[in-house]
Amino acid sequence: MTRSILIAGVGGQGIILAGKVISNALLKSGYDVKMSELHGMSQRGGSVTSQIRFGKKTHTPLIEKGDADILLAFEKLEALRYIDYLSQDGTLILNDFEIPPMSTIVGGQTYPGEEMFDELNDKVESLVVLDAAEIAKENGNIRAQNIVLVGALVKALDLDKDIFEETIREVVPERFLEVNLKSLNSGWSIAKANEPKLVKA
Repeated sequence: MTRSILIAGVGGQGIILAGKVISNALLKSGYDVKMSELHGMSQRGGSVTSQIRFGKKTHTPLIEKGDADILLAFEKLEALRYIDYLSQDGTLILNDFEIPPMSTIVGGQTYPGEEMFDELNDKVESLVVLDAAEIAKENGNIRAQNIVLVGALVKALDLDKDIFEETIREVVPERFLEVNLKSLNSGWSIAKANEPKLVKA
């Protein structure tokens, strides 16, 4: 069976590194893995997505609407933008974090408020919400919020956390290693406490 992960966020949040960690760890786990990346109009501030599909044999990384088993949303508005890609019984892992788009900064538009959570709740059966930025900050570096979210993903998909730790040791510079390992475990623990619906790979 092939599983699909859609990562969505904003440039500068570490989405590309997160995709690399996830893909490399899945390869180490023995899966056939395909990944694609779509950058926004600007490196920092534009919408960025990464699509990952894995299984015994995978032919394409592209995810159709309604087919993602996991939507890993680094920012709330991006979760709303890509929620239609999540399958009916998929899991939304949501970073409780806001990065107002340029339209709200210069165009006078309003960033959605609490009604956004109501809309997301109406559309998903399984939801894990965490403040990854604050957790990463407490661990020593707010930039590790991407790895907090990866940790939640590992638990939601019931993957081998040790393999992800090994992968992080290989791809993260030594000076950032401790905070990233702590952040991986923090995200994993929070997802465990939230008891998301497991998606067996």
